[in-house]
Amino acid sequence: MIKPMTPERYQKFRAVLDRRQPDLTVMTDQVHKNHNLSAIIRTCDAVGIADLHLTQPKEGYRGIRRRSMGSHKYVNVHHYDRVEDTAAHLKQQGFTIIAAHFSEQAIPYHEVDFTQPCALMLGAEKRGISSEAAALADRHIIIPMQGMVASYNVSVAAAVILVEAQRQRLIKGMYDRPKLSVDIYQKTLFQWGYPELARYCDERRLCYPELNDTGQLINPSLWYEKVRASHDSPIDERGH
Repeated sequence: MIKPMTPERYQKFRAVLDRRQPDLTVMTDQVHKNHNLSAIIRTCDAVGIADLHLTQPKEGYRGIRRRSMGSHKYVNVHHYDRVEDTAAHLKQQGFTIIAAHFSEQAIPYHEVDFTQPCALMLGAEKRGISSEAAALADRHIIIPMQGMVASYNVSVAAAVILVEAQRQRLIKGMYDRPKLSVDIYQKTLFQWGYPELARYCDERRLCYPELNDTGQLINPSLWYEKVRASHDSPIDERGH
């Protein structure tokens, strides 16, 4: 049998999804160190970001699921071959791209309005974002520095900027109401609560069984029988 969600876990998932910010995201340009990517993913989850758009680095990314300590399964990582493709996709979705980048037109990060639909662009720690990526951004921002070092580690910079974005959104009450579409909300809730069964359904292009108000499967026996009848492939005790 499929292990049901506990009421406490169901309510936790609901509370997290209620605060997700689909109009706030992060994109990277050749960030390749696993520990930095893992830390960025953890920060994304912490401030309510559901999606990270990663321009595929030439090296790195191995082991990120382990090092992000579970946050990876709660943040969707989308891969792109070129930063131009990443930017084009986000702009088509209505995002303003705000790049952490030293330039003549850069302004302090806290002067930017992060309550608008926006994507924070981050570059590799030593080189920053590429000239191509900088040209694609709508705004450039910096974190003012007071010491000898010229910049923060990229994952630290991500945390500093995203906490400011969270602060602005909290003031505006943007975490007080669900913002995800109903379809995405319900799909994600099921995937988090029943990952093995969701994977089984996805592999076979099956609709997820319905959940009741406490997160339990509605009439699972009937759903199993329909699956067996239509696919002649019974689910074993692990949901496969």
